Amino acid sequence: MSATAGGRLRVMLCDDSATVRGAMARVLQSDPEIEVVARVGDGQAALAALDAAPPASRPEVVLLDLEMPVMDGMTALPLILRREPKPIVIVASALTQRGAAATMEALRAGAADYVPKPSAAGGGLADPGFRAELLAKVKGWARVRSRRPARPATAPARPARAAAPGARPRLLCVGSSTGGPQALAAFLKRLPRGFPLPILLVQHMPAGFTSMLAKHLDALGGPRVAEAAGGETLKPGQALLAPGDRHLLLRAEGESLITQLSDGPPENFCRPAVDPTLRSVVAACGGRAQAVILTGMGQDGLAGCKALAAAGGTVWAQDEASSVVWGMPGAVAKAGIASEIAPPEALAESLALSLGAGR
Repeated sequence: MSATAGGRLRVMLCDDSATVRGAMARVLQSDPEIEVVARVGDGQAALAALDAAPPASRPEVVLLDLEMPVMDGMTALPLILRREPKPIVIVASALTQRGAAATMEALRAGAADYVPKPSAAGGGLADPGFRAELLAKVKGWARVRSRRPARPATAPARPARAAAPGARPRLLCVGSSTGGPQALAAFLKRLPRGFPLPILLVQHMPAGFTSMLAKHLDALGGPRVAEAAGGETLKPGQALLAPGDRHLLLRAEGESLITQLSDGPPENFCRPAVDPTLRSVVAACGGRAQAVILTGMGQDGLAGCKALAAAGGTVWAQDEASSVVWGMPGAVAKAGIASEIAPPEALAESLALSLGAGR
């Protein structure tokens, strides 16, 4: 897991609140595989601590608050990433529209991921969901960094196959969770702008963050991406992202496929969740759909993928080596219903080739 064989994963905490630093340190050090080696209150102190540490004991992961005095996280981020060996940076972001915009800017600048700061109403730093997400992301990104990809990321998962006559899917549905923003970016960047299918995207993410994620993904040069508003008619080459705290569903109207948003109860502890989207896809167009399940904790998407596969649809999954957490794609793979298992870039290239869609 750690970049240092046999050693614990070294983490630096950078937050202007001593209370937050202490609480996050307790969460991290509850895991015997993690060691908090530095706690600092601003970006300038983080840079000084990195420079002062011998290379063999330098932090491998930096948890970076974005709003701090002296030097804020956005100013410090590119400077931290210039250090060698380059640390993994995970930013901590407030659950606000401003925080969401800053998070996407940080991801574009090279941060690996983000953790939303929990609200007091949700239990704060003691929230079990926050604790699980924090540990999963810190350890998961370290595992991804230490692994060597099983195949070149630019290679198709296997020789592309043309769709059988009459069996061409009507849409693509992509589900993701922990580590998903970067996996989605890697996947969508390898699809052409004129991708021949409409795309539904479901990423476990808080309300407010999904609109910023949609803008981030739309700027990558692949299919156009927008946050779903409900009532859209699906169009080829357009990707619609489920908004935070709403399920994204589909209904058929004649030959058209129309989106719906639902305030139905969370499924698999999530809203939006992948399973209700896939159930509605099967109801609307049977097996004429393709699902891709990317990195994420839990098993959301498994039941929906089973229903899609039983109806004659196609299911692909991200491989373990490139996944931050191989929960969601691993569940699909272990169920034996994924006909392709590969990194996101390879899945995208294989999909585009199978549909005859070059860049």
